[in-house]
Amino acid sequence: MTITEQILATHAGRKRVKPGENIWIDVDFLMTHDVCGPGTIGIFKREFGDNAKVWDKNRVVIIPDHYIFTKDKHAKRNIEILRDFVTEQHLPNFYDVGSNCYKGVCHVALAEEGFTVPGTVLFGTDSHTCTAGAFGQFATGIGNTDAGFIMGTGKLWVRVPETQQFILEGEMPAYLMAKDVILQIIGDIGVDGATYQVIEFSGDGIKNMEMEERMTLCNMAIEAGGKTGIVPPDQKTVDYLGDRVRMDGSLFQSNGDAYYVRSHSYSLKNLEPIVACPFSPGHVHRACDLSEIKLDQCYIGSCTGGKIVDFRAAAKILKDHTVQVKTLIVPSTTQVEKAIQTEKVDGVTLRDIFQNACAEIGPPSCAACLGGPEDTFGRLNNDEVCLSTTNRNFPGRMGTPKSQTYLASPLTVAASALTGRITDPREYLS
Repeated sequence: MTITEQILATHAGRKRVKPGENIWIDVDFLMTHDVCGPGTIGIFKREFGDNAKVWDKNRVVIIPDHYIFTKDKHAKRNIEILRDFVTEQHLPNFYDVGSNCYKGVCHVALAEEGFTVPGTVLFGTDSHTCTAGAFGQFATGIGNTDAGFIMGTGKLWVRVPETQQFILEGEMPAYLMAKDVILQIIGDIGVDGATYQVIEFSGDGIKNMEMEERMTLCNMAIEAGGKTGIVPPDQKTVDYLGDRVRMDGSLFQSNGDAYYVRSHSYSLKNLEPIVACPFSPGHVHRACDLSEIKLDQCYIGSCTGGKIVDFRAAAKILKDHTVQVKTLIVPSTTQVEKAIQTEKVDGVTLRDIFQNACAEIGPPSCAACLGGPEDTFGRLNNDEVCLSTTNRNFPGRMGTPKSQTYLASPLTVAASALTGRITDPREYLS
């Protein structure tokens, strides 16, 4: 069996499962946030009663992160609904905005707080919950109805997905990042090329990747239609999580006779910096072929591109330079924000590098990645063109429907910020 099939079999209390089977599985963790949390709570109360208790208060995680730094009254009401529910249910895993325990973007916060346990099952009311597959966890997004059911029962009825294998070989060139790799994959197989399938990443290229780069790969599996992405857990996984994990896990590895519906192989040294053009993550071109595209804004942040590894990459390009267009830096979490303030390049902190380059630094959150109210940090206005490290670029994703979003790696976005046009980062890397 594959890693995924072994996890699902274990959680179904069975020795084996196969793709296409429908099974009941036990859930280890349920995550929701300010966008979908109120709807999930409403369904839970409707189906189980106003006085019902969640199946396990230690397994429910609530992380406000999307529409939080805003004056919008509707967004603020969502937060109040979450607070009332947390108080009513005595939920300990609530990372409230404005409090000392506030974290930031849920997908990165889940890893920082030890909920991404290898061999376990995580469901979240957000399509990019698949980010946690980087830790060898079965993690996927669900709707409010399924989440409400899990709240009451701790179980879910699922169909076992097929798995596609992507073998990454060799060392990552200095000008390449995981974002380039996953954009190339999506461009090759299409935005529906892995519909309800697992994208399993393996090979020497994966073994050499930092955990946060693996998170970027798995994060965007959904952009190819995938049920989730997953990476075989190894010592890097164990070292990253340390003693934070909330429960014992299992380091499942796919068996030698595991069945894959398709298998693909990529030599990393042959890949180039990639940009996804409007209005699809699958509409990809080489960065070097898009130098005529002028930009109004560059954006480095989100669950996909707001981790510390992303800011280290951007700092390499921006140090001792000045941006030519509005450039926004948005840490994914408060932990990343602190790292930016302390990590140094040649004695200069990352924060100072960004400020000296005249970039603007926002508070840890999803910010403009999902558009948001008009006062959202970085939100795009009519006809603005943005190059972003985020994960989606359909009309209106980062603001008004008339704006245009291009997707790229932090290296490419940083290089482009210095020229005001889409720029291959190799122009700034020797």
